[in-house]
Amino acid sequence: MDQPGAARRASPAARVVIFAPHPLLTVTLEREGSQREQVHFHAGGQGVWAARMAACLGAEPVLCGFIGGESGDLLSALLAVTPGERHMVRTASASGCYVTDRRSGERRVLTCTLADPPTRHELDALFSLTCSQAVAGGWLVITNPMPPEALALETYRDLVADSRAVGCRTLVDLSSPRLDSALRGEPDVVKLNDWELAQFVCGPVSEPSQLRAAAQQLRDRGARSVIVTRGEQPALVLEDERAWWVTPPRLTRGFREGCGDAMAGALAASLAQGESFERSVALGAGAGAANFLRHGLGSASKEVVEQLAGSVRLEPFTAGQ
Repeated sequence: MDQPGAARRASPAARVVIFAPHPLLTVTLEREGSQREQVHFHAGGQGVWAARMAACLGAEPVLCGFIGGESGDLLSALLAVTPGERHMVRTASASGCYVTDRRSGERRVLTCTLADPPTRHELDALFSLTCSQAVAGGWLVITNPMPPEALALETYRDLVADSRAVGCRTLVDLSSPRLDSALRGEPDVVKLNDWELAQFVCGPVSEPSQLRAAAQQLRDRGARSVIVTRGEQPALVLEDERAWWVTPPRLTRGFREGCGDAMAGALAASLAQGESFERSVALGAGAGAANFLRHGLGSASKEVVEQLAGSVRLEPFTAGQ
């Protein structure tokens, strides 16, 4: 990584390529007022939310994923209004879909159907398409498939290694065992939450000393920088030889769905535009907070994100926090 505080040179187009194997059709039931109910249809999923927030921060997202079936036809129309480029591989299997009920004020998933694993030829097509886009893009964000076991594990290692070989930097937002595979390619940034980190080390990370030691294992295994989010608690960042806490704005009413994905999209967009690592982390935390206030859709205005980022605190790591 660059030296602490040093600004990176922005790429001409500030493109962020996003490997989003399985975008989802989302249907949400909402109550508006005492009598009226609404049904909302959106494109969703980890990669879509990251792409949407990257666009909010001024980057040009390039979404690469699978799409198929009747749900895929509906999803295509919703993706068409998403900013940026879309490069989708048609599959024999239908795209995933889930229905969420928020009429009570709490989020409850009513039903969920996921895509079948892609064929070898479909996966080869998506892999080559993503790598070809990464040649022209400054950063590649790699997200999980749905269902998690849908893709061969070596896909993640090869995506990181091949992208880095052509000069594209990589941010992975994966859970194990996909994370373990990606680490063999030596990604530039690993972003994950604390329960994913506990899964990676097969042990507790609730205490600060445990958290830092576990995050260091990611560095030892190939990650150049690490960001571990913990919900409303301060996130841990390891970058170069430093460790610091990142404390987001304290908000109490909102939805956590997609907050980490919004953070990943904003982080990659900021880095692609030449922001320092510290500023990018602050904007990422601000984007996660903005997503929390927007019902978890991965969207916000740049102005709101920047205002919330101004309330983010970056402090040296202490075991007592």
